[in-house]
Amino acid sequence: MTATPIAVGPTVQAPLILASTSRYRRELLERLRLPFRCENPAIDESERFDEAPRDRAARLALAKARAVADRQPKAVVLGSDQVCALGAKILRKPGNAATNREQLRALSANTATFFTGVAVVSLQPGLWKQHVDETRCIFRSLTDDEIEAYVDAEQAFDCAGGFKFEGLGITLLERIETADPTALIGLPLIWTASALRACAVMPLSSPR
Repeated sequence: MTATPIAVGPTVQAPLILASTSRYRRELLERLRLPFRCENPAIDESERFDEAPRDRAARLALAKARAVADRQPKAVVLGSDQVCALGAKILRKPGNAATNREQLRALSANTATFFTGVAVVSLQPGLWKQHVDETRCIFRSLTDDEIEAYVDAEQAFDCAGGFKFEGLGITLLERIETADPTALIGLPLIWTASALRACAVMPLSSPR
């Protein structure tokens, strides 16, 4: 999508930029039917010693938004980051089948918590909003055959935790506890839409 000027408050006009190269976040934001463009935030995502998963998600979401806002100070920038935690352990994107199987064996009969941080930043009017969504995924007991079949079928190597709840991964779960199911895909649209309305970026009613 091509960004076009949008109102931020009574006088400021600004484009909307998604500070992400994730196709999942892009597809989610497209649901709001707003003009925007994507830009790679290109930040250092190294882990910090003894940083809680929730804090990491919040920090990186804001860092991504700030990185792009520093380059585009007249824009409204949306940044997001997701951290999947099994207890205190962070589960990253598996990247390959072997790691995917290992993660799913660890998740079997356990609960994974997904912390999805989101930040809206616009430097010119001094705009700064943050939120962290918490979603709990309770996995049923999985057999090795079920894990193997799932990994072969969906290959969710680019998804934290190694499954796609919007796809076949839903069959791995007993239940999901969430206030916003879109957060699990990568961007909590309920909060995002509310924040953009508050910034006068999103109209009170979406175009049909």
